[in-house]
Amino acid sequence: MMATFQKKRERGLLDGQFLIAMPGMFDSNFARTVIFVCAHSSDGAMGFVLNRPQQLTFPDVLLHLQIIDQAQAIRLPGVTRDFQIQTGGPVETGRGFVLHSDDYLSESSIPVSDDICLTATLDIVRAISRGEGPSKAMMMLGYAGWGAGQLENEIANNGWLNCPASEELIFDRDLGDKYDRALALMGVAPAMLSMDAGHA
Repeated sequence: MMATFQKKRERGLLDGQFLIAMPGMFDSNFARTVIFVCAHSSDGAMGFVLNRPQQLTFPDVLLHLQIIDQAQAIRLPGVTRDFQIQTGGPVETGRGFVLHSDDYLSESSIPVSDDICLTATLDIVRAISRGEGPSKAMMMLGYAGWGAGQLENEIANNGWLNCPASEELIFDRDLGDKYDRALALMGVAPAMLSMDAGHA
């Protein structure tokens, strides 16, 4: 899936869209989730869950990657120490990805929308640890992936609603009500959703 993502030239139909899980979502990995789709093509799709917390902290990640030692971890500024780590999805959960504003670019950064990029290399982690990272960023461990035609089938079977993504919501640190706020972008209240086939 990552190879497909890295090679993509044209934006797919769902690129830059939110997927919002319907109440009947059978997969517990995705119940009440909001996903930002980064790549969509005939080969499949890839995105990141935006509202699942991760127990690991950013200092944990820096220590694990040996970017800093324990003494340096204690001296990290609060904004760096509190940099949010989230669970991006059930695929490759040991791999880190940083979604970020386009004011930080490296050779490995990939644009995923007009204003948002994805970087999955250590350079951005080091930059964030030094306070030199992008103005808006979030780190995810793992991602959500679909094979060819799988996501389209799930949408057709009333598994997901989709709408244009909101950058403000992507980078919002308040995960608790992000699902309801994503639905509100569509003018939908959770009580309005039906598990039956069709559209909200």
